[in-house]
Amino acid sequence: MSDSASQRFGEHVLVHHHGHVAELVLDRPGAMNAISTGMARALSAACAALAADPAVRVTVLTSSHERAFCVGADLKERNSFTDADLLRQRPTTRAAYTGVLELPMPAIAAVHGFALGGGFELALACDLIVADATAVVGLPEVSVGVIPGGGGTQLLPRRVGAARAAELIFTARRVGAAEARELGLVDLAAEDARTEALALAARIAENSPVGLRAAKRALRLGQGLDQRAGLEVEDAAWRSVAFSGDRAEGVAAFNEKRKPEWPGE
Repeated sequence: MSDSASQRFGEHVLVHHHGHVAELVLDRPGAMNAISTGMARALSAACAALAADPAVRVTVLTSSHERAFCVGADLKERNSFTDADLLRQRPTTRAAYTGVLELPMPAIAAVHGFALGGGFELALACDLIVADATAVVGLPEVSVGVIPGGGGTQLLPRRVGAARAAELIFTARRVGAAEARELGLVDLAAEDARTEALALAARIAENSPVGLRAAKRALRLGQGLDQRAGLEVEDAAWRSVAFSGDRAEGVAAFNEKRKPEWPGE
């Protein structure tokens, strides 16, 4: 895929547009994409821009580093922090993780190399994780005296169950690609994570943007609810698309045996 447009957010975050697919690139190679305060702000800004762009149907989170997706918080920066500094930084870093988690369109993480701590939490915030053979994932926060603070204690159990999440968080161990796939820490194995994630995103982006966002909303909001409540969430999402231009176009295109031209509304 070739880039039709690119935009930089701060020093360390890039967005490339491949048609209706946005590639959100972590671009702090000198620090293996460790998340500094400035990088967190940039990531939040990029996510806000993507969320507001109706042309973006899928977002793929990638890295520009050859050996790391993201190694988590910038501990060198934090080493100079006072307690007050750390407290002031907390809303900024939390907003970065939340920005990825709350992207309204499907989001795919392409994990190559290390995805540790906050780096793995960024991947967990996505709907799907594609990883290649170099991937090493984990939540090692208790080994440095903290806990996962980018959603890890909530997102990981939803993927692998409470007991498995507890074992991984309490031991702080790193998990290689093969075991990560076996345990469900990642969803798809690939020879090249970025290439496979972008190809998957392109396939997804052929579908209705209104339908994709509504389906994601139903999947996310229904998590953890009992079946009856979950079906009410699904019904509300269905009603939000049932009378849309995309639904009318989809039905017309099916009957006319042609590819739909989604109005996105």
